[in-house]
Amino acid sequence: MAVDYYAVLGVGREATGDEIKRAYRRLARELHPDINPDPEAQQRFKTVTAAYEVLSDPEKRQIVDLGGDPLAPGGGGGGSPFGGGGFGGLGDIMDAFFGGGASRGPRSRVRRGNDALLRIELDLAETAFGANRDITVDTAVVCDLCTGSGASPGTSASTCPTCSGRGEIQQVTRSFLGQMVTSRPCTRCQGTGTVIEHPCRECAGDGRVRKRRTLTVKIPAGIEDGMRIRLSGEGEVGPGGGPAGDLYVEVSEKAHPIFSREGDDLHCDLRLPMTAASLGTTATLDTLDGTETITVKPGTQPAEVIRLAGRGVPHLRAVGRGHLHIHVSVETPTKLDAEQERLLRELARLRDEEAPAVVSAATANTGLFSRRRGGRKK
Repeated sequence: MAVDYYAVLGVGREATGDEIKRAYRRLARELHPDINPDPEAQQRFKTVTAAYEVLSDPEKRQIVDLGGDPLAPGGGGGGSPFGGGGFGGLGDIMDAFFGGGASRGPRSRVRRGNDALLRIELDLAETAFGANRDITVDTAVVCDLCTGSGASPGTSASTCPTCSGRGEIQQVTRSFLGQMVTSRPCTRCQGTGTVIEHPCRECAGDGRVRKRRTLTVKIPAGIEDGMRIRLSGEGEVGPGGGPAGDLYVEVSEKAHPIFSREGDDLHCDLRLPMTAASLGTTATLDTLDGTETITVKPGTQPAEVIRLAGRGVPHLRAVGRGHLHIHVSVETPTKLDAEQERLLRELARLRDEEAPAVVSAATANTGLFSRRRGGRKK
């Protein structure tokens, strides 16, 4: 009875060559004797290897598809995998498992640098209307003495004598499967294939040094707390004088004494005595655009909101601005002298309001205007 080589590898009869190879690699990693010493696993590995040998050969696979067994006696092969016969084509099989033994080659000594992050504090006016801020950064820059080569002036890197410039060391081992070649990075040159015999005295062969410098950051109008500004190529210079990474400047917006910010809208509280809320009044408020006169209409109720359109924060990368919302709270007096109490009682009698009304408690902040309670901290 012919062996079902497709079932051995767990693939369908319509599987492509790449699918067969992937199935074999998966099973070989699980069953290889160097990984799995179980005798049953070793026997199965032989079976799997034989199945791959057959199905990876177009002529042998055609025999299988026609109902034959190319490894059976008289079948054109070298013996069945279940009968302990030879495998044949072991080099191709090991190539499939170990990737053909291809050399990775030396890696470049020059590499891109890391990105850097810096945080700056800005007040509300700066985030609202934008600003230019000077910042001081301490990052790696190209060494001026060796211009990034890492070698002393007048010298250069030479071929590594240990790996002969390949960047890796190969080791040959033998097993019952035959000869296997493994590679690892050269420890002397760290896989670069070159060594610096005379390192630069300034950077010790790294090609870069740390330096403090000042940059000017343009803050866009409308930026919010937590946003980042990217300065391309202003981060860390890479080893060997490689290209610099990017510098990210993260914005932290300071809390404002009056306004709280929610997106592009601003909020604040206006606390009024009950007489002012009843009779109406005016108040002055220092907005981001200057001093504004706020008109409070007679009969203003607690929790009413006065909106000043277009007095908020400019939209980031868009036209227009948010709004300023003034939240009205009405304060009830807690201490009255005898005359004030008499007048209030008379007013309550005239208005038929002798039963006292419950009103919201005054906020603890001082001053006419204050930050809105519960607003987002900014």
